[in-house]
Amino acid sequence: MSVQRAAWGWAVVTAATGTVLIGIGAFWLSFMALADLAARSGIAPGQAWIWPLLVDGLIVVSTIAVVALDGRRGAWYPWALLICGALVSVAANALHAIVAADASVPAMLAATVAAVPPLVLLASTHLTVVLTRSTAAPLSTPQAPSELPAATEPLAAIESEAAPDAEPVLGRRDRAARLREAGWSNKSIADELGVHASTVGRWFTPPVEEPEITTEMETTS
Repeated sequence: MSVQRAAWGWAVVTAATGTVLIGIGAFWLSFMALADLAARSGIAPGQAWIWPLLVDGLIVVSTIAVVALDGRRGAWYPWALLICGALVSVAANALHAIVAADASVPAMLAATVAAVPPLVLLASTHLTVVLTRSTAAPLSTPQAPSELPAATEPLAAIESEAAPDAEPVLGRRDRAARLREAGWSNKSIADELGVHASTVGRWFTPPVEEPEITTEMETTS
């Protein structure tokens, strides 16, 4: 098991390292395109670099929040931010490609190529977070001994029910009668007294009276 755990850990670390490097490359390409688009749109060159940080940074932060809040209340909000950030980044990269691309390149092709970095950034960020969480979670190992007490509970209940010293039968019948008068069902009474429901049913079933058999021969006085 230790060899399997070590191989699994190295595989996760290698995959996480690769996704981080891919994410850095995708972030840099998207960063440069968005910064140039911001400068072309009238933002000062010394401040144009802030705009791609806002757009692509929102993708990274919201992706981490989506994985952290998976299945919890309020997870819709980081999902909404993630979708909005991804749409803005893809659209902005595509527009920059159309504006700055060579005239010999079709606009659709330039926009498609420019949309790849933000999508790769989104996928690599999500994969990195998932791999990091899987590294922190230990491998599941069989725990047969811990299940033994749960498996022996029904047997212990049967033995306690069959033990004569646990509680006198008459005492339990009296308690059952009082609970029955209070409106309890047979199953509820059985659970309360620790006996089987059929046992409670037998307690409240009236005995069947056998008919008297008269003999044909009668004594004569």
